[in-house]
Amino acid sequence: MKYDYDLIVIGAGSGGVRSARIAASYGKKVAIFEGDTVGGTCVIRGCVPKKLLVYASSFIKTFKSAAAFGWDMGAPAFNWQKLIANKDQEIDRLNKIYLSLLKNSGVELISHFAQFIDKNSVSAGDKIYTAKRILIATGSTPFYPDITGIEHVISSNEALSLKQLPKQMTIMGAGYIAVEFACIFNALGVKVNLVYRGDKILRGFDQDVRNFAEEAYIKNGINIITESNVIEISKQKDRLNLLLDSDMQLKNQDVVLCATGRVANTSHLALNNLPVKIKYNGQIEVDAEQNCGPNSVFAVGDVCNSNNLTPVAIKEGHLLMDRLYGNGSIYPQYEYLPSTVFSQPEIASCGYTEEQAAEHFGELLIFKSQFRAMKYAMTEITDQTFMKLIVQKQTDLVVGCHIVGADAGEMIQGFAVAIKQGIRKGDLNQCIGIHPTSAEELVTMR
Repeated sequence: MKYDYDLIVIGAGSGGVRSARIAASYGKKVAIFEGDTVGGTCVIRGCVPKKLLVYASSFIKTFKSAAAFGWDMGAPAFNWQKLIANKDQEIDRLNKIYLSLLKNSGVELISHFAQFIDKNSVSAGDKIYTAKRILIATGSTPFYPDITGIEHVISSNEALSLKQLPKQMTIMGAGYIAVEFACIFNALGVKVNLVYRGDKILRGFDQDVRNFAEEAYIKNGINIITESNVIEISKQKDRLNLLLDSDMQLKNQDVVLCATGRVANTSHLALNNLPVKIKYNGQIEVDAEQNCGPNSVFAVGDVCNSNNLTPVAIKEGHLLMDRLYGNGSIYPQYEYLPSTVFSQPEIASCGYTEEQAAEHFGELLIFKSQFRAMKYAMTEITDQTFMKLIVQKQTDLVVGCHIVGADAGEMIQGFAVAIKQGIRKGDLNQCIGIHPTSAEELVTMR
């Protein structure tokens, strides 16, 4: 049968764009469908704009430290509107780069949402398109709990483009998105409440990391309310009032940000026309080949993967195209994924938590260190850095590394390579550290 394309990609986020470009590089005729802005969540309304806001919010600590190092800074003034305008300009620049990448790769961009007709055809606009293979790369979207007044909340999408900096706000949730935005707004002078149903924030992270980070957030001024659910949100003039199931009330909030998780973005795909399986969390079930049922339909990224990390989507898509159209035989490896929470303080992790490692490996050796970074030594800032190594006792293999503190994300990347390659604690003991740095602590812990 003759098809319009060798490959149709649905979704022009990071995973979809990489997949389309790699397929095109193998000489395949490729079309990519996107009804929103090309670039996807990470570039347009996720990692990139959020990191720009993280940078903006971190300057206040620099200003506070400057006097101790001989600088007379005067009274700093912050302009939220200028930040957002400059952020928008940068995102527009990146969007244009993504468009150029597709064009220069020979990928046809069709600016419509696509939905399945069958395993080899989709409809978009008023046309039908066919392909030998179809890749779903539609990512994820914010989840909203079913509570009274939920229409009054915003998600992380809107938080990146607020017209005015709020004076006080409440954030629902306590995962990495919730704490990142809590730290951003708190550092910019907003009074922030963080409401979470569990007993401890950052579920899934190492317990020591959770404890250390929570103490730091509270010290920085974030009001953390655990074991509580928001059950009702009401609007009075231009303010929001929240009722919690603990009978507590949070009144006169300018903004309520819902960060209670994300769900696979599949509602517009008409997946009922395909024999695909949907997991309990709404994600598409795939096998090791990223295949989701019909042998012609594949999926990569957040739409099928619980890691919700842009580099994972990119890696899955790239390797899949190599296997389908090149001579590739490599599959993604998920065991030692590095990740960073861009909060204040920053959190970086690679490998197992202590709880996971104990269950998986048995007897462990645990190494911890806590110290005040040298950059704060002459200042009034008392922030601490925390580091933790988890070692399998029998083999001496390092199976987990966790860092909380300034530049944690920059430190973890190289260490993640070492862990993936099977570094042992004895190897670290033989390394010479770079002094004076925080990172040297990773090779000097005993």
